Amino acid sequence: MLEELSIRGLGVLESATAEFAPGFTVLTGETGAGKTMIVTSLRLLSGARADAGRVRTGDERAVVEGRFRLPAAAQRTPKIDEVLEATGAQLDDDDTVIAVRTVSADGRSRAHLGGRSVPAATLGDLTGELLAIHGQNDQLRLARPDQQRAALDRFAGKRAVELLAKYRAARTAWITTLDELDRRRADSRALAREADRLRFGLEEIDASAPEPGEDAELISTIRRLTDLADLRAAASGAHAIVSGDGSMSAGVLDGLGSVRSLLEGSNDDALRELLPRVAEALVVVNDLGEELSAYLSALPSDAHDLDALLTRQGELKLLTRKYAADIDGVIAWADEARRRLAELEDPESSVEELAARAETERAKVAELAGKLHKVRATAAGKLGTKVSAELAGLAMGGSELAVSVVLSAADDERLAIEVDGHRTTAGGDGADRVEFGLVAHKGARPLPIAKSASGGELSRVMLALEVVLAEPDSGSIMVFDEVDAGVGGGAAVQIGARLARLARRHQVIVVTHLPQVAAFADNHLVIGKVGGGSKGRQTSTLTDLDRAERVAELARMLAGLGDSDTGRAHAEELLQTAEAARATPEAS
Repeated sequence: MLEELSIRGLGVLESATAEFAPGFTVLTGETGAGKTMIVTSLRLLSGARADAGRVRTGDERAVVEGRFRLPAAAQRTPKIDEVLEATGAQLDDDDTVIAVRTVSADGRSRAHLGGRSVPAATLGDLTGELLAIHGQNDQLRLARPDQQRAALDRFAGKRAVELLAKYRAARTAWITTLDELDRRRADSRALAREADRLRFGLEEIDASAPEPGEDAELISTIRRLTDLADLRAAASGAHAIVSGDGSMSAGVLDGLGSVRSLLEGSNDDALRELLPRVAEALVVVNDLGEELSAYLSALPSDAHDLDALLTRQGELKLLTRKYAADIDGVIAWADEARRRLAELEDPESSVEELAARAETERAKVAELAGKLHKVRATAAGKLGTKVSAELAGLAMGGSELAVSVVLSAADDERLAIEVDGHRTTAGGDGADRVEFGLVAHKGARPLPIAKSASGGELSRVMLALEVVLAEPDSGSIMVFDEVDAGVGGGAAVQIGARLARLARRHQVIVVTHLPQVAAFADNHLVIGKVGGGSKGRQTSTLTDLDRAERVAELARMLAGLGDSDTGRAHAEELLQTAEAARATPEAS
């Protein structure tokens, strides 16, 4: 429920605040006073595009602030909780949340929800779950086929919503497969070339059979062979010194052995204490000798082995030039190439497999489209009957709403399906063409409301629809901006009665110029023009009327007779009639 609305610097409204009660609230006022600014402000809170031209002349910005009481947690839509959690918006202790929209004179816009800055679209995600705004443009939208289809699905209820969601998911999967199939068919030559390139590369790499780290190891080995003579001389000389081989008469090992013998033969304790250190030195030198011996054994017998190693190095360099920076990278490329080649050669991903999958998915889409068609066709008759009954109470007793549901023509072969033996197209919302027709009088042929309904008739059809569609639900905020345009007399009285009936389940806010409608409201706000203002400009005020003030306002609306006894008497009679009708629900 909308509890409070505060507006600053919007249109002719310098500053206005209004509190809204449950039930039916009407807003009236003279032409140009700014009645539509109330609706404009609510549209801004619903995330509508900000228009700098709406900012009051001379003001830096327009600010709209609304306090909404949210439904109890158990009755909230999942979307409301998702938005609150995602934005971190803070609820007040009484489960109300404040939504703010600011529009600067330079066109910049900001939005806040529960004290947190949010995108305007996010603000609309929350308020869109609470607010339903109907203006004269919305009445024109009712003439569009997509809006008529949406109204029928809403009436059909949960079954239609679930089937439509399944249908859309199946259609999306089918189109994805068709897109992949088209791509595969168009790119079959390119894919074949890619497979040939991968096979060639793998054959070349497998022929060389590189080992991990082999290129780095080759570099080290080749460097040794290049300096083979010097390396052998250095290693042999060192080994001879350590082990006593070659021309040397004794080596370090022999010398350490002699040292050990001398120390062991000494009777001096200080010298004998050195024996452990001599033993350690013998172990170290012995290990060194063995390592030098192993190094010499590992050296090639001659430098002719260098040619073979250089040839192998050339093979590996050829691979690293083509496939990666080093041999490890080449091996990784080969692994990925095998995976990709297996994918290209996988029969489940072939053109034939994709074509078979597409046919299976086409059949699933057709099945769901058929079920959705049956649900809509069944609901169409019921909707037409209920709306026609409402039209009879809106001074359109001879008129009926005919809702037709027919399968669309197969105008897109790519998305063609067969439903109940009829070839049709799988559109984004099903295969149906939904059309609202208005039967002007009994026996007349239904004509599309887009062509046959006048502005006043379209207003009443929309209101009748809202009354019917609102029956199972409760708790939302419904805003009507001059829904009674083009209507007068008895029809206006009936519109007022229907709005009052709608207000039993919803909070209804109506901007109107008809006293017959205003008389049925539970609460009456009037917007009045005031000359001057704080900066010498015209401004408007927003006032909550008591009963006596309502009588005066209704008299003004009737014929500009607010100060006459006749006007007041007429207004009093109208108000009493409406109050009596509201007190007897069945009568309305």
